Amino acid sequence: MEEIVTKEDLRQFGLLLLDKIQTIFKERNSQQKESSDPEWLKSKAVRKLLDISAGSVQNLRMTQKVRFKKVLGSYYYNKEDLLKLFKDESN
Repeated sequence: MEEIVTKEDLRQFGLLLLDKIQTIFKERNSQQKESSDPEWLKSKAVRKLLDISAGSVQNLRMTQKVRFKKVLGSYYYNKEDLLKLFKDESN
C-alpha cells in the first residue's frame, strides 16, 4: 500500500520538529545559565563579592581557610569554599 504525504502532513511535521528543537535549545540554555557561575574567582571578584579588603583575602589564603590556585601571578579562590565559610560565620 502506498501512503500519500500531503502538504498538510509536511507542515505539521515541520511544526513538530521546530517545537522539539526549541525545547532542546531552552534546556541547553537553562543548563548553561546554571553552569555560567565560575567555580573559581579572582581576588578582585572575591573582594567585591564579600566586601572585604585585599589583606583579608590574603589572610584567607595564608590561613588556608579557602582553596586557591595561582595562575600566572593571579590568585583564584574556590567560590563554594568562600560562600560556605561566610555562611558559617554569619550563623
